[in-house]
Amino acid sequence: MTETIAGVEIPDSRLVAEATELVREAASPLLFHHSRRVFLFGTLVGRRRGLRADAELLYVGAMFHDLGLTDRYRTSGQRFEIDGADEARRFLASHGIDEDSARRVWTGIALHTTPGIPRLMEPEVALVTAGVETDVLGIGYHDLDPGAIEAVTAAHPRPDFKRQILEAFTNGFRDRPDTTFGTVNADVLAHFVPGFTRTDFVEVIQSNAWPE
Repeated sequence: MTETIAGVEIPDSRLVAEATELVREAASPLLFHHSRRVFLFGTLVGRRRGLRADAELLYVGAMFHDLGLTDRYRTSGQRFEIDGADEARRFLASHGIDEDSARRVWTGIALHTTPGIPRLMEPEVALVTAGVETDVLGIGYHDLDPGAIEAVTAAHPRPDFKRQILEAFTNGFRDRPDTTFGTVNADVLAHFVPGFTRTDFVEVIQSNAWPE
């Protein structure tokens, strides 16, 4: 039976079912519910913008976008976004999804903390970021139908979400602070990790090996 939330159908396919179970098993309830909301809000924002994504691909992008914050899929040497993007690409390849489709999902996850660029790309890329921006930053909140917001949050509640998601971010990359250079993630560590010092772009230019 197809599940519908706020007028958005969750694709009824083996791919989607297995993606759901993978994330449910690997992620905390906080991240699981957040990821489902990202798909739902991303779809609703897409309707407002006239963007139509492949629903299965958007679902996988939304569900995998924070896997790099989990103990099972995190690495120590790269941005957490890439952890999730790489796992999504492996998952899609194992289900016979073509390379171009997998690339769109990979890109959507990899760029979801890089404002201003995803919205200019394919819907599967743009709408992962749109869903994240709605759920985490409140961007476009007042543009959505209040009934749709109520339906989404009834299905996937967000109690104490602001505090808990910031804690999840902090724990997800506090041990790899250099990977936050050039992203919004550096703001998280600046607020919550004592002694964190940002890499300064200007200082990198001024102090590098070139004589002038």
